[in-house]
Amino acid sequence: MTQSMSFSALPDPETQSEFYSGVAFKRLVAWFIDVLVVFLMTAVVATLPLFVGWFFFPLLFLVINFIYRLASISSRSATWGMRIMNIELRNKDGAHLETSEALLHTAAYLVASSFFLPQVISMILMLVSERGQGLHDMLCGTTAIRRPSNY
Repeated sequence: MTQSMSFSALPDPETQSEFYSGVAFKRLVAWFIDVLVVFLMTAVVATLPLFVGWFFFPLLFLVINFIYRLASISSRSATWGMRIMNIELRNKDGAHLETSEALLHTAAYLVASSFFLPQVISMILMLVSERGQGLHDMLCGTTAIRRPSNY
């Protein structure tokens, strides 16, 4: 089974390229927005218990990042950064991600982004793959598209 056959419910990259045009750049900008949001959330949480949380900042950042991504992706199939950039995640059937899919996508994303080589592979794949999917997207059967105008 080819990749295009398994993703047949999604817009075709050749005939409906507008759904994929510029998505890699939009994902990068969305990532910066999300990192800023998570950093600010973590700073607030780290400060609440009399600044003790700052000793555990990396762990707090990881936990808050996981919760933030899971909650936002499972509710509207996009993080806040993705929403601002007008993109969203879809599964191979073209539907928004359910909670279990959002959990798998978030876990795969955090694992892939924790190591240099998988992260570089993901970035390259987003630039060269037919649907602009990263490594974690390919593993989870998801892809990011421009949000259709009827939403």
